Amino acid sequence: MLNKIADFIRRQQLLTTDSLHVVALSGGADSVALLHVLLRLGYRVEAAHCNFRLRGEESDRDEEFVRSLCERLSVPLHLIHFDTRSYADLHQVSIEMAARQLRYYYFEQLRHDIDATEVCVAHHQDDAVETLLINLVRGTGIHGLTGIRPRNGHIVRPLLCVSRADILQFLTAIRQDYVTDSSNLVPDVVRNKLRLKVFPLLRQINPAASANIAKTAQRMAEVERVYNQSVETALTACFHDGAIATADILCYPSPELLLHELLSPCGFNPAQVEQIFAHLDAPSGRMFQSSTHDVVIDRGRLVVELHQEPLPVLHIPEPGIYRYTHDCQFRFRLSDTVEISKSPNRATLDAGMVHFPLTVRPVQTADRFQPYGMTGSRLVSDYLTDRKFTVFQKRSQLVVTDADGVILWLVGQRIDHRFAVSSDTRQIMIITSNNESRN
Repeated sequence: MLNKIADFIRRQQLLTTDSLHVVALSGGADSVALLHVLLRLGYRVEAAHCNFRLRGEESDRDEEFVRSLCERLSVPLHLIHFDTRSYADLHQVSIEMAARQLRYYYFEQLRHDIDATEVCVAHHQDDAVETLLINLVRGTGIHGLTGIRPRNGHIVRPLLCVSRADILQFLTAIRQDYVTDSSNLVPDVVRNKLRLKVFPLLRQINPAASANIAKTAQRMAEVERVYNQSVETALTACFHDGAIATADILCYPSPELLLHELLSPCGFNPAQVEQIFAHLDAPSGRMFQSSTHDVVIDRGRLVVELHQEPLPVLHIPEPGIYRYTHDCQFRFRLSDTVEISKSPNRATLDAGMVHFPLTVRPVQTADRFQPYGMTGSRLVSDYLTDRKFTVFQKRSQLVVTDADGVILWLVGQRIDHRFAVSSDTRQIMIITSNNESRN
């Protein structure tokens, strides 16, 4: 077994002999075996034990066992006690999740404190098979069929190549005892039900069931690599500037799958992705929302953006410089030099026609204005649609209005013709915006 684990560590590039590593040591068979294996393979390790104070005397028994084992093996031991129930109540998570979060937060902190490179945990082949079956029962995609990964950041799992039976046989051979967590013997949570009820039935059907499922998970991990490369290539080719053409999605061998890979990182669940896929041919403006992002159908494209906080309304009582947002300010000044600006960030208006107080605000649904050079008024929304603005660009568009609420300037786009400089103009109002990102 030592040779098998050594080869697995080498192939997966999990550990190096010249670095310090933390071993998560509960006192159970798996973690005790992991400690012995790494010591026998010549790795430099220190142990870490968490007492979650959940099992009374049994928790204290585990701590004392670990302390005694590390003293005998001359392994430095780091101990910590947690009030797990209070943490679970405070953060409104299950006891199991609370213990997991506390454990891994501590391991990462300890890794930094003692300058270790990895934290070694004792998940083995049977654990990986259990995880695969749990994912399968709950419903999963290709990523959930690969079991447990050998490495997750600085967390490594050197025992994934061996079974629970291999571990017990190893401990018997070296005459090493261990403690048993009684909570693992009760078929209450899903993992325990699988371990205590389902796996015995699977082994009756085929004694090699666990090993065969583990091999399938390994093959799925290889398939996942090919899959990830294919999806990445497709998204790189057709997803640009937050948008992807629906035609490109539909050309992919599995368009709904590609859509899932595009949108799931943005918080969209499978049901939402299915709904979006069913409405790819919807009229422009159809929007879908996750907890973090918006997706809108816009002229044959899907446009994806982060949720945007509502833009403020800024009242301008007199000429001056005013900050609208942290990255946007407006300047209002009068000038006796009559000129017409051609800059999109500057509007020159007939000052005699402008009546304070002015307002800077985002576009509203029924807004109308008379674009410069035109005789009739238009809905601002229609004007922006003609200029191929997306829904997201429209909701970011600003206007400046006068005391009567009449639009003077569609910021960065066009002034209202009624306030334009003419031959009768004697003084002009110059409005300057530095907000190029909204133009």
